[in-house]
Amino acid sequence: MTYDLSKLNELSGGDEDFNKSIVEVFMAETPDDAVALESSVAAVDFDKIYQHAHKIKPNADLLGITEARDALLAIEGHARGDQDIAKIKSLLKIVLDELNSAYPYFKNYIA
Repeated sequence: MTYDLSKLNELSGGDEDFNKSIVEVFMAETPDDAVALESSVAAVDFDKIYQHAHKIKPNADLLGITEARDALLAIEGHARGDQDIAKIKSLLKIVLDELNSAYPYFKNYIA
């Protein structure tokens, strides 16, 4: 799977070092953020669910992980709206699967 880095390249002006630094931050922070999101879903804490989804979403967007971004956006909506925990759990699986698929790609990108 490849990811669309056009937003990152637009932001960086194609600066490879800048791109790698953004990816390094993503790799350092997002796994823990995803665990926190998963824990918040398990605890049915809608405020925390929203906060963690909101924190991960811009990185997914910037790095072209579009399915995760879309699912995170929907999670935010459910956490603030109808609080449909079953739907949030379904969306969480998409987020976690997408992130877990992305990590090896981005690990190679910064290598």
